[in-house]
Amino acid sequence: MVHDTAGDPMTGLRWTHKTTEKIRRQLCSIGIRVSRSTIARLLKQLGYSLRVNHKQIARGNPEHRDRQFQYMKRLRTSFAQSGLPIVSVDTKKKELVGLFKNPGAAWSKEPTKVSDHDFRSDGKGMAVPYGVLDLGANRGHVSVGVSHDTPEFAVHALATWWARAGSRRYPHADHLLILADNGGSNGSRARAWKIELQTRVCDRFSIAVTVCHFPPGTSKWNPIEHRLFSEISKNWAGHPLDSYETILNHICSTKTTTGLRVKATLDRGDYPIGRKITAADMEVLHLKPHHTLPDWNYTLTPATASA
Repeated sequence: MVHDTAGDPMTGLRWTHKTTEKIRRQLCSIGIRVSRSTIARLLKQLGYSLRVNHKQIARGNPEHRDRQFQYMKRLRTSFAQSGLPIVSVDTKKKELVGLFKNPGAAWSKEPTKVSDHDFRSDGKGMAVPYGVLDLGANRGHVSVGVSHDTPEFAVHALATWWARAGSRRYPHADHLLILADNGGSNGSRARAWKIELQTRVCDRFSIAVTVCHFPPGTSKWNPIEHRLFSEISKNWAGHPLDSYETILNHICSTKTTTGLRVKATLDRGDYPIGRKITAADMEVLHLKPHHTLPDWNYTLTPATASA
């Protein structure tokens, strides 16, 4: 057991990579006959325990990470005190649409029969849910795409939310704060994300947009993950997502005792991947990086306001 033992130096807890069956066979080889249940009981008495991996090793520079979190906190406080909108955005996990098994359990008299294999060719397509969570109002909007998760799709979802809900809820707002992850369709290095924000949001609605990106590897602190996406997953757990209509209904029926309400729309637009943005394209942006970690924090202003 010596070379197969690991442990926590702070708590004294130990664990082994050997299974009880392997330990039983080794003991039998030296004449000690014992059952696996007895071995498990003895291991617990010796301070061993079954352990799983913990995602606790963060990427990136800890100093920059802490500095960014403090900066985001100050900006959120400032916008909230001014009555300006603050949204958290991200793409939820893609879902295969069809009569396939969906993890979780649901109350019913009979189990729902689904396909025994999750072949994409047997499905009706892929659902790409992009969410916008209005933190102040505790309202969510999810655009369910049928194409690809691109910056064009992400910003179109954001623009749809602003046109249908945001502009009505904040009729006098001239500035919007967006909290976004650092990768994917709304990543800090995605040129198309910034181009689309300029044209589809800033210029179209004459509103300034400040974007703050979470440091790499810290997306679990993005509010939309635990305040919206987790609630949607719980709401449709155990229910096969057999159609886009089913997906939209589950999203729209998601609510919490703290007041969360959600709306959803189906976006049948085609968003091809591989779009190239040149340096010349970037030069037309009315973009101002912030002094604090400028790669992660920047503000876009309407072209008309800068003319």
